[in-house]
Amino acid sequence: MARFLDAVAESHADRGRIVFVCIGSDRSTGDSFGPLVGTMLEELGWPNVIGTLAQPCDAHAVEQAARRLPEDAVVIAVDACLGKPESVGSYILARGAIQPGKAIGRRLPAVGHYSIAGVVNMNGPKAYWKLQTTSLYLVMRMAREVAAAVREAWGCHAGEQRGIGRAFAISDHIIEGECFK
Repeated sequence: MARFLDAVAESHADRGRIVFVCIGSDRSTGDSFGPLVGTMLEELGWPNVIGTLAQPCDAHAVEQAARRLPEDAVVIAVDACLGKPESVGSYILARGAIQPGKAIGRRLPAVGHYSIAGVVNMNGPKAYWKLQTTSLYLVMRMAREVAAAVREAWGCHAGEQRGIGRAFAISDHIIEGECFK
């Protein structure tokens, strides 16, 4: 995670051009990964965040969000996904867009120049149910790891006094492969 975001920050140092599109809903534990990351980034003082717990960028809002992105923006999409049992708690990091809603059969626009997909649970026949029954502890831990890695990569320290940042370790547990959401 840290190496991936460091490389993105090296290529795109201007925080004003970076937009985090944090996809998901506050009404589903597993799907709240994106909005939790967005909320934490907002608390860190990140200037451009779409998708927080207060204003989620869910399936109903993602198309509108994609249309209103500035043309010169560098978009980093963040979303939850389902994967193999041994991948739960890992991240799928990519240069390129993420396809939100794939696990539950939704056709939504691809989003992002870069993407961070958090594998919050294992894929299975009832993907929607898997997202609903995902461990909140796991999702919170993963969201903190992403926010801490962003803070380190771009050097935004506004949220340290709120308890976000140094107390959380950055995980480099990264997998290759397809994200199922």
